[in-house]
Amino acid sequence: MKTEIPYDRFAHVPERIFGLVDLAYNLWWSWHSSASILFKLLNRAEWKMSRHNPVRMLLETPPRFFERAATNPEYLRRYDIIMFRFREYMEPRTSWFAEHYPGRVPLTIAYLSSEFGLHHSLPFYAGGLGILAGDHIKASSDLGVPMVAVGFMYAEGYLHQHMEADGWQKNVAEILDRDAAPVLRVLDDNGRHLVVRVPLIDPPIYVAVWKVQVGRVPLYLLDTHIDENLPENQSISHRLYLKELECRLRQEIVLGIGGRKVLHALGVDYSAMHLNEGHSAFAILERLRERLVAGMPPDEALEKVRGTSIFTTHTPVPAAHDIFPEDLMARYFRSYCPSLGMTWDEFMALGKDPHNPGARFNMTAFALRMSLFHNGVSRRHGEVAREMWQPLWPDLPLEEVPIDAITNGVHLPSWLNHRIEALFDRYMDVIYPNWREDYDNPIIWEVVDEIPDNELWGEHQWLKMKLFARLRERKRLKWAGHREEPANLAAEGLMLDTSALTIGFARRFAEYKRADLIFEDLDRLDSIVNNRWRPVQFIFSGKAHPADEKGKRILQRIYQYSQDPRFGGRISFIEDYGEQLARYMVQGVDVWMNTPVPLMEASGTSGMKAGMNGVLNLSVLDGWWVEGYNGRNGWGFEGHTPYAGNNRADADTIYDLIENEVAPLYYSRTMDNVPHKWVQMMKESIKSIAPEYCSFRMLKDYIRSYYPSVCMYAAEPERQLAGIEGVCLPTNPFR
Repeated sequence: MKTEIPYDRFAHVPERIFGLVDLAYNLWWSWHSSASILFKLLNRAEWKMSRHNPVRMLLETPPRFFERAATNPEYLRRYDIIMFRFREYMEPRTSWFAEHYPGRVPLTIAYLSSEFGLHHSLPFYAGGLGILAGDHIKASSDLGVPMVAVGFMYAEGYLHQHMEADGWQKNVAEILDRDAAPVLRVLDDNGRHLVVRVPLIDPPIYVAVWKVQVGRVPLYLLDTHIDENLPENQSISHRLYLKELECRLRQEIVLGIGGRKVLHALGVDYSAMHLNEGHSAFAILERLRERLVAGMPPDEALEKVRGTSIFTTHTPVPAAHDIFPEDLMARYFRSYCPSLGMTWDEFMALGKDPHNPGARFNMTAFALRMSLFHNGVSRRHGEVAREMWQPLWPDLPLEEVPIDAITNGVHLPSWLNHRIEALFDRYMDVIYPNWREDYDNPIIWEVVDEIPDNELWGEHQWLKMKLFARLRERKRLKWAGHREEPANLAAEGLMLDTSALTIGFARRFAEYKRADLIFEDLDRLDSIVNNRWRPVQFIFSGKAHPADEKGKRILQRIYQYSQDPRFGGRISFIEDYGEQLARYMVQGVDVWMNTPVPLMEASGTSGMKAGMNGVLNLSVLDGWWVEGYNGRNGWGFEGHTPYAGNNRADADTIYDLIENEVAPLYYSRTMDNVPHKWVQMMKESIKSIAPEYCSFRMLKDYIRSYYPSVCMYAAEPERQLAGIEGVCLPTNPFR
């Protein structure tokens, strides 16, 4: 099997700089600003029009731009340096992983996720879960961890959002042009697009395979929109999180069982499987079935599969765990479970929901039963998950329930603004020139204290103005395209003041996230935003799930408040939140606000991205913030459960904090117009958050806790077990 870049489509690119084509098809450029600048310098206008998609930009840039660059000594000097760094990265002499774990993990970790947030040119993500998965494999690439990833090729990605004049979310589909994106077809030995059948499913489902190269890590994407499938199966991979339950089940069968089969077809050797949430958990079944069919004793087969499976759960919200009724499961698995040597009741018992013991199959319960290693995504979430899933281990005391905690982290090179990065360079390089290779080391971040306050504040102000300019440009483009309602202009940020304290809130609009918490007392909010001497403004953004009517109504109320002249244009809602807008917001607001119902936030990585850029957090002490808050890097409060009628109490706490602490500190300027005490908190935020809540630290925790351990169970490469469709076995390994 192979992937080939369609070089013939780039005949207009001169040989001297033809390496740009190879670079465009590897997302390494997306987290190296010095690499992405090569595309920007080539054709600044087209780079912007393509929304930073280098493949589209190269295809649509006229030849004269390339000819000019190929004879420009300054551009060529930069090009040669970047291409040298890229090739050296892709063929390293060593890596962090090889140095620290020589010979410990001979084979690859397979990482399965329903979504991957890598870059806005590849919209295969809905929110934090996907961005976390993308950051995980980027960090694996940087550290040299042997990994292969599997996800979906969503033709329509997640929804694009358009706000109607009344504030109702309109879902807009946008078909991805795959031939103008950094993704490639995987070809079979005959040069045709590789198509794989999902085993033992009738009527049959087929997947075509695509590949995205993420640094050193290959990400394979499954695509059902092909002629080989029935029409109802072609739509399986159209978009994320399909509303209809049977479509959702088919999607998870394709990701789990089909994903496992695709790895076999590709000849990928891997020793263990890491499941990012329960959507891909059916892969465990297929791994077990293959061992049984190959003749492995049932008990040994079960031990091997469980011992080489890692499961990460990301949410304590019951509605976020996929549960399928028995009749629907029977439609797809009645003919499958005999190959596991078990009765139907025994099969259903694997997914028995401890909170609802009726005949339903809970994917999280199944994944927890069938894997040996499990973790939540923050210390607090680990505690909540142990209590939530204790019924699976009724004989164990709560503290011994085998669900650990590895707090999420974000990929610092992807989320740290390049101007802030350059500022760090000026002061860190003198003492620690290789700080980018060791950025999870807290010691090196002490150098941040040496940065003059006015320099850090100046960069932050520049990023704030860039955010506001971006918001206005979005409105201008919509207005120019006759796609804008006049009433929406003020609501979507046109009147924001660059000098005012700006608080950002951008999340998925689910009820438990309480995006509308600050609107509990409109008179109090009025006095805060319209304070003559200390004005405060709020920027909201985010999408409600297409099937979440409550979330849509919360969003609508906030949008309508942003249209209310009473608030003087200081409440805004920015439509179509995505990875690109997220960068502007987490780098450009002054404060990042997060107000979930306590114990309902598993982690919440957006605040980490903000904090490492010097943006201060104001959050309920839940998720990651309960361990990240130190009293000097932002503000935190315990919060109450709203079901006891305490939303108002939490809102009053936020009002008090903003009026009495946040705003006075922000506006406490000296003669140089720099709020030095505020900047000191910015520095503390960077020092405490950047090294501890980065993906390097997170991935190293997975390595130390799980990856070498799971490989002790692997006596053979997975691909040696695959290939047989299955037979009935008389012995049940679960008796």
